[in-house]
Amino acid sequence: MSNIDEIVLTGDRPTGKLHLGHLVGSIQNRVKLQDEASKSFYMIADVQALTDNADNPEKVSKNVIEVALDNLACGINPKKTTMFIQSEIPEIAELTVLFLNLVTLARLKRNPTVKNEMKQKGYGENVPAGFLAYPVSQAADILFCKGNLIPVGEDQLPVIEQVNEIVDDFNRFYGETFSKVKHVVGDTPRLMGTDGNEKMGKSLNNGIYLSDDFETISKKVMSMYTDPKHIHVEDPGQVEGNVVFVYLDIFDPNKSEVEELKKQYKKGGLGDMVIKKRLINVIENLINPIRTKREELAKDPQKIMKILEEGTIEAQKVAKETMAEVKKVMRINYF
Repeated sequence: MSNIDEIVLTGDRPTGKLHLGHLVGSIQNRVKLQDEASKSFYMIADVQALTDNADNPEKVSKNVIEVALDNLACGINPKKTTMFIQSEIPEIAELTVLFLNLVTLARLKRNPTVKNEMKQKGYGENVPAGFLAYPVSQAADILFCKGNLIPVGEDQLPVIEQVNEIVDDFNRFYGETFSKVKHVVGDTPRLMGTDGNEKMGKSLNNGIYLSDDFETISKKVMSMYTDPKHIHVEDPGQVEGNVVFVYLDIFDPNKSEVEELKKQYKKGGLGDMVIKKRLINVIENLINPIRTKREELAKDPQKIMKILEEGTIEAQKVAKETMAEVKKVMRINYF
């Protein structure tokens, strides 16, 4: 049943293929919401990807098709979701410039998401201005189509907060134009990396990808961190922070069996190999249909680009309408 007020916008940076963290953090919600919202947009955020890949644009452009394939393979339906490429919507850049006047440098530096990513990338004071200001660009991504419901991972919540500050200021200065943005976080707001890092990330090399084959999945699960004190099968083991059990809790459909395995592991008498083999099968069962569909879709890259082109044309029309309204309320519509 569609809700007339809900316009969903979501997207990915095309810097590599997508992983399980994307699936549980946002993609599953995108697929669900495309049937429930009045309108659904999916953006390939190539401009945003360039904020920290400006010296390597080819990495960004060649991954456009990869993230599109991942989303289509997971169930995004181009008849229900408008799929488009960010750089093809110049109005987003135009809105970004106008929104920049509503945000202070101090506020941008305080954004926890940006702060964490700056630290991760070791920028210090040498942060590119585009990278520092990407929450403003994200406000433009969301508001160009009057988006008001955003499926996100937990780490992006400070960005949504900043978008709503921009909405408040814009409406106060120029009159009611945009509505406040709500977020939907997945059942697993942040998926731990295979190495025990608190977040799975493309740049951290600790992800299981939606396109990984059985052998790759097996290798990654076998190298997962468990309990370093659990050396012998008969030793009692710790379940908390044990990556294998964290994943079984999230992905294994048989919750009661997982609870039994936990009890056994804590008591002693259950080897890491047993739980790892179980997890390999659980993840393979989840990824196999996605991977199969992805391989099928990848045979016709022109068809994928056609979907993106048609979606982009549709998004361009929406962007022009929003920009005309923005210029009118700002009194900068001269001709």
